[in-house]
Amino acid sequence: MKTQPMTERKALVLEVDAATQLGLLGFLQARGYQCVAASSPGEAKDALACGSFSFTLVDLSGGGTDAAELMECLKLHSGDSGPVIAVSDRAEDGLAGARFGVDAVLHKPLSLDELQQAIDKLVRPQAEALGPAPEQLGGRLRHEMELWRSPKMLEARQIIREAARVDVTVLVTGETGTGKELVARAIHHFSTRRAGPFVKVNCAAMPRELLESELFGYERGAFTGAHKLKIGKFESAHRGTIFLDEIGDLHSALQAKLLHVLQDGEFSRIGGKSTLSVDVRVLAATNQDLERAVAEGRFREDLYYRLNVIHVLVPPLRERAAEIPLLANYFVERYAKLYRRDGFRLPMSAMDRLTRHRYPGNVRELENLVKRMIVLDDPFMSRIALPDAAGNGGRSISPSLSTSESSAATLEPSLKEISRRASQAAERAAIAKTLEQTGWNRVRAARALRISYRALLYKIKQAGLNAERSSARSAL
Repeated sequence: MKTQPMTERKALVLEVDAATQLGLLGFLQARGYQCVAASSPGEAKDALACGSFSFTLVDLSGGGTDAAELMECLKLHSGDSGPVIAVSDRAEDGLAGARFGVDAVLHKPLSLDELQQAIDKLVRPQAEALGPAPEQLGGRLRHEMELWRSPKMLEARQIIREAARVDVTVLVTGETGTGKELVARAIHHFSTRRAGPFVKVNCAAMPRELLESELFGYERGAFTGAHKLKIGKFESAHRGTIFLDEIGDLHSALQAKLLHVLQDGEFSRIGGKSTLSVDVRVLAATNQDLERAVAEGRFREDLYYRLNVIHVLVPPLRERAAEIPLLANYFVERYAKLYRRDGFRLPMSAMDRLTRHRYPGNVRELENLVKRMIVLDDPFMSRIALPDAAGNGGRSISPSLSTSESSAATLEPSLKEISRRASQAAERAAIAKTLEQTGWNRVRAARALRISYRALLYKIKQAGLNAERSSARSAL
């Protein structure tokens, strides 16, 4: 009797040449499959006698007696082999495959995107009945969420639990390094989609054209260099979750295409004529103020409301200082084991310095600090630059700087900051002057400033001009 666990995913790889096998096995293992390779009909029979497989990949390119014997073997063990995907460099193997009950035939040179597409089509519908896949991140997610103690993080944890129960879009906001991806992974993990893939895409990491092909894929011959069909991230995330990080940087043309996917669950690959349907949950994250981006015309208002069905705000680490010792000890436990520093401990003096730091880089900065301490075996932070107080706005001062240099680094704003302040002051003055000239008629003022009415209202609020006007009236 075969004892393969219901959640185990196994692939049987038959007669694949050595040059291809290594990369192919790595590709499948990265997608959660335990691979068994066999190079003869006898080995195939032994493998099928020991367990069942999610699918079988067989190379028919060699032809001859072995290929025919392999196919007969698979036909006899069809209940254990799972769907059969054949690879061939000959057109006639397609007909032979049909005779032996092959479910799909791919042609050489083998495209991993085409293989992924075949697996998605043939394997996933069968896998749905097997229950959830192994929960590799479950323990880590629960552990990190148990460290959340501040009221805002407890509220975020409750929203995550509620959001996981319903299949709607979620917008996660917060500063860089606060843990927005952790929130997205937790929502996926606690949802009914946890057995499906979690696919992350950084919308700020590549130019528009490359990002479009990454998200939606392209057909062979769609443009110069498109020699093979490419499966996009939305297809790869079918029956799972796609996490669109840095969504505020998404190009306006792609915003329209994303809106269409959210509305209809359909899209076309670049160069494609047919419409593809996908079952995907969309989670998005940004460190930007999307309401301001909408007001300034940089982000589509309809897309914003589509994404912001449920909102999770992740506060900066400086607003949840009580969690710093808990997180620091958690990272010590995790990375001391990883870097083989089992005796590493944080003394009280180091913990005190870590707790008083402002963390402009948030949890990611704390994690990297702890990593550095462990790698350098420096628990007292004697070789790590870190300010002892919050008065310098969180900027670290290198020990190599002289007193005068460090004072200048602390007190003098950067050129970028000077430019930003000057720009804000000039904009505020221009808005105030125009409002005064139009008698605070906001419609006329917006027209004169050549910005939208909504953008003007936002800028008035940000600049505090309403409060200033109220104070002036009170003085009269």
